[in-house]
Amino acid sequence: QVQLVESGGGLVQPGGSLRLSCVASGFAFSISTMAWYRQALGKERELVATIRVGGWTNYADSVKGRFTISRDNPKNTVYLQMNSLKPEDTAVYYCNRGTEWGQGTQVTVSS
Repeated sequence: QVQLVESGGGLVQPGGSLRLSCVASGFAFSISTMAWYRQALGKERELVATIRVGGWTNYADSVKGRFTISRDNPKNTVYLQMNSLKPEDTAVYYCNRGTEWGQGTQVTVSS
């Protein structure tokens, strides 16, 4: 069955960096569009970044220039490099493929 397992979340100070990873299994990863979403407490889940076959990427305006999505097809892994983190980036971050979701990883940006 499809599995998406995120890791890499944690507590970081404003201006810091984190790299999230999502290891995928149970489907043809290399031909799948992958995405990262996030959901802050009391808010709706929002799209953060998308990466398609061939490496085309798209970002939410709020993270452009700070976050980078990438993929390693031989490792069935998608990454989200997050730099210059802000308190408003605090959320649970989810890996996504179509209708499938990971369990999420908490990112907290606070001093």
